[in-house]
Amino acid sequence: MRRYGPAVLLLLVGAAVLRISLFSDLYLRYVQSGLRPYLIASGVLLGLLALVRAGMEARAAREGAVSADGHAHPDENEDAHGHGHSHPVGPRLAWLLTLPAAALLLFPPPALGSYSAAREDAQRAAQGVGTFPALPAGNLVDLSVAAFTSRAIYDSGHSLKGRTVRLTGFVTHGDDGTWYVTRLLVSCCAADATTSKVQVRGTDAPETDTWVTVTGTWHPKGRLGSSAAWPPLLDATTVRQVAEPSDPYEKR
Repeated sequence: MRRYGPAVLLLLVGAAVLRISLFSDLYLRYVQSGLRPYLIASGVLLGLLALVRAGMEARAAREGAVSADGHAHPDENEDAHGHGHSHPVGPRLAWLLTLPAAALLLFPPPALGSYSAAREDAQRAAQGVGTFPALPAGNLVDLSVAAFTSRAIYDSGHSLKGRTVRLTGFVTHGDDGTWYVTRLLVSCCAADATTSKVQVRGTDAPETDTWVTVTGTWHPKGRLGSSAAWPPLLDATTVRQVAEPSDPYEKR
């Protein structure tokens, strides 16, 4: 059975990749949607390699069992006394891959949340103050947390002034009783995630990591483009708990 170990390992890893990319949207917890075809191709390729490896091992076992004259010969791993000595194929450390593969297959890790957001400092590199495009007309504007943050901190035209906006994100808490609607932004995958958050005022704080949709108006603070303007404030009128979206990250 040990001779089929590498094939089993390849099949397990391939199945785990297909589990999150082909048969569900779980891959969105780790990478952007544009990488899905590459994940599917990788999973299929790993599965095919597993079948090829298993076929090669089965063929070698059949050819090694009987010689050309039809007499059975001892397996090459057995000594003169008939005792088998198993020699592992490939490095033993490769078997450690079964642990993350099995975890990904059976218990996919959740998306990054409040712990990841808390690790990032509140310092922001100056992006330059300037004007932003006008917001869509209407009584209520849906914005990403990142878009609201950029406009609140850097928009010299104050496009948020007097507008009712709606933001969706997960809840994080500050040390002084404040709470925030928060999203993580990714460029490629979860490894490069950065935090965007808005402090919510006027309502009680939901539990940490709860996903909510907050409706309210911008409350100006600090000088534009300065650290005093971070994080921006939102005077909330309603806070509604929602389900975590299939794609929990905002894109840069």
